[in-house]
Amino acid sequence: MPLLATIRGILAPEMTEQREEILERLTKAYWMEIETVMSYIAASTNPDGVRAREVAASLGTEVQEELTHAKRFAQRIKELHGTVPGSMDFQPDQGGMQPPASPTDITHVIRGVIDAETAAINHYQAIIELTDGIDPVTQDMVTDILADEEGHRRRFEGYLREYTEQEDQTNRR
Repeated sequence: MPLLATIRGILAPEMTEQREEILERLTKAYWMEIETVMSYIAASTNPDGVRAREVAASLGTEVQEELTHAKRFAQRIKELHGTVPGSMDFQPDQGGMQPPASPTDITHVIRGVIDAETAAINHYQAIIELTDGIDPVTQDMVTDILADEEGHRRRFEGYLREYTEQEDQTNRR
């Protein structure tokens, strides 16, 4: 009996169509994480001012975590018999993460992070739904990464509340 006839699950020949759809979503997730790494490096380097230090430091530490996510997505793409794309396939999507006109506009950076994390969360939830019952390995991996992204977004929502409250108090004076 040929080896392929004994394969079950997402790698089985009859699961090719579902596997291809999962690979497309994983590839998008990979690019989202790679773009986030680039954006967070810029956002952790460009800001000026005392108020920006904590946010920039937080982004600087999150770069490694986002890179780890990208590596996990790349490994899963390979495991599912896909090809991890090269740089020529990259198309940016994080307009909100572009550096602000002023290096002291830290709320622009914070809002951009929240937008990027929200997009990742929504995309990862869609992958979890897609893989339900057909690819538990991918589903578990994405669920784990989703928890990280939700934590990132929550932290930056806290920063935004703090900064907007401070701006409101300053404007009232």
